[in-house]
Amino acid sequence: MPSLKDIRNRIASVKSTQKITSALKLVAASKLRRAQEQVEAGRPYAERMGRMLGSLAANVAAGAGGPRLMAGTGSDKVHLLVVMTADRGLAGGFNSSIVRATKRSIVQLQGEGKTVKLLTVGRKGRDVLRREFPTLIVASFEEVGKRRLSFADADRVATKILEMFEAGEFDVATMIFNKFKSAITQVVTHQQIVPFAAPEAQAAASTEAKPVYEFEPSEESILADLLPRNLAVQIYSALLDSAASFFGAQMTAMDNATRNAGDMIKKLTLVYNRTRQASITKELIEIISGAEAV
Repeated sequence: MPSLKDIRNRIASVKSTQKITSALKLVAASKLRRAQEQVEAGRPYAERMGRMLGSLAANVAAGAGGPRLMAGTGSDKVHLLVVMTADRGLAGGFNSSIVRATKRSIVQLQGEGKTVKLLTVGRKGRDVLRREFPTLIVASFEEVGKRRLSFADADRVATKILEMFEAGEFDVATMIFNKFKSAITQVVTHQQIVPFAAPEAQAAASTEAKPVYEFEPSEESILADLLPRNLAVQIYSALLDSAASFFGAQMTAMDNATRNAGDMIKKLTLVYNRTRQASITKELIEIISGAEAV
């Protein structure tokens, strides 16, 4: 049975941990508000741009002189998975959910005879995937948005993807990230970014009657200019979602850890009081027994 000193040290240790988790919860909550504002401000632009390009692409027959970012390479043998995790942990299942989804995609694609390559954004995902799939990682980015996430961070990732696509290193690129829903809800999302895929709502409405527009310059020229920009916009939107999801997951995890530490302190205090009472009772019995012996 542990001594009173051991229990006191254990209580002091748990209280110190509780202070740390409580502080991390407050920091994550503060950063979450800022990240959520960025998501809410950036998401409509990315969605509208995707719908606009989808409408524009509907007028251009893929493969008939259309841009390669829309038409693709004509094959889907090589898949690039852009895996977005965080550089830090202490966020519950935020990073592990992305890694599990990535592993499932790798197994599925390889089972279909496809070649898989990985581009990781974030240290946690890279470190875990490198242990199991070391030869698949072709590029990695760390400390993205370390101080404040900006469009320049997304542009760096987009530039690398475009360089690989122009070099013929992959046929299809898909992002895997956590889409922010609320502070306690993040949804693992797969989004194809190369070749350009029209939003589902736009694709569903493609059979409806649409007005006819004349473009100057041509649709092909407009798409050739806007598709690379759209790639960076979609990556930026995914990074914003991922950042907000991380802080939401971290806030929830630290809140749970703080509550668990409080429960543990209560249990240890109860054990301490019982042990102390037993020690006092034992000393009293020894004193009384000694007095009666005299």
